[in-house]
Amino acid sequence: MQISPIGVIKTPFNDLKGMPIQPTGARDIEGTLVINPEYEPGLADIQGFSHIILLYHFHKSSGYDLLVTPFLDTQKRGLFSTRAPRRPNPIGLSIVELTGRDKNLIFVRGIDVLNNTPLIDIKPYVPKFDIKEVTATGWLEKTQKKAATMKSDDRFMEK
Repeated sequence: MQISPIGVIKTPFNDLKGMPIQPTGARDIEGTLVINPEYEPGLADIQGFSHIILLYHFHKSSGYDLLVTPFLDTQKRGLFSTRAPRRPNPIGLSIVELTGRDKNLIFVRGIDVLNNTPLIDIKPYVPKFDIKEVTATGWLEKTQKKAATMKSDDRFMEK
């Protein structure tokens, strides 16, 4: 398997510590996707969407543990029941608002990503495709509301 970045994500977050832990905690944070010039033609028609899905590489993450204490909890949970950045395949996903485009630059709002994060892919967010009826949110049932105010600490920084 070979995956190469299509660009880089620019945000005001130069340090992992103190960043929002989810897009809900970064509602007003603006960022820019700088798409590599060879991929610019692939951006045609993207400005017709209000929101896009970003897939990116957690480039400051290394190693992983199969049991982690996530930001919204105090007990260890299985890695795959969390959104912890230290993973076997360190891939992140965020849904952000698309606010504009200028050639190979895409302007977004609601970004919770470290500055200079490699961008792997962009997909349009389509509610009829992407919204599912959710009947359970597991261990996050009682704490998910805290995501809007919780900030990251050093628990998922490089080891």
